[in-house]
Amino acid sequence: MLKINFFTPFLLFFICVANSFGQSQTYLSLYKEQLPYFQELITGGQYKEPPLNYEGDPYYLDRTFGEGMLSINNISYTEVPLLYDQHDDVLITFHPIYRQKILITPEKIEEFQLNDGSLFRKYLGNESYARHKNGFYRVIKDGDIKVLMKHYKYNDPTKEVGKYTYKFVEKNDYFYWHNNEFVLIRKKKQAIQSLGLNKREAKKYLRGKSLYFSLDKEKFILELVTLRESKADTFNGFVE
Repeated sequence: MLKINFFTPFLLFFICVANSFGQSQTYLSLYKEQLPYFQELITGGQYKEPPLNYEGDPYYLDRTFGEGMLSINNISYTEVPLLYDQHDDVLITFHPIYRQKILITPEKIEEFQLNDGSLFRKYLGNESYARHKNGFYRVIKDGDIKVLMKHYKYNDPTKEVGKYTYKFVEKNDYFYWHNNEFVLIRKKKQAIQSLGLNKREAKKYLRGKSLYFSLDKEKFILELVTLRESKADTFNGFVE
């Protein structure tokens, strides 16, 4: 995959070249000329800020931009200012000239990595899931059997009278993924059985690691996949 350091060299270019071009060529035309995938990034339009009467924010981690990686058309752009809105399931970048938050067209995005190292990838085939939206899932374990997490926020009315009428509430769901099939993990029994594991063996294995579904769901699920991968037989799909 081709990797391109995206914004940094162009910002330096704008500073040096703008003066020589004077008023004959605008910053925007320079921006379009120098960014080969300008249209693919900007056609999402300007990002609409969340209402002021909503408590909290819709973003993953925090509300500040961080340098990340963006993959479009099998090209990986590095050092891209990124912000992920997990309420609307959209990725946002920053226009260096107009100083605006700009939506990146979801259909163009293959995957992105935020500055904390969290990797999100676009998946199809789970449209019946109510929170699927644009299909961005965080990749917790990347293998033949993947462990994915869907981060989302929803709006809930506030109970107290005051400045805020709604608040953002954060939740997440875990999935197994294999061969374009999703399994939403809600219960311990389901997490074990869907992988075709022996219940007694799985429980013994997890107790030996002091892991319990109710206390550490993510590690519990990850260890189950590790156990399944240790088996000699080939995994042929999920068990209902």
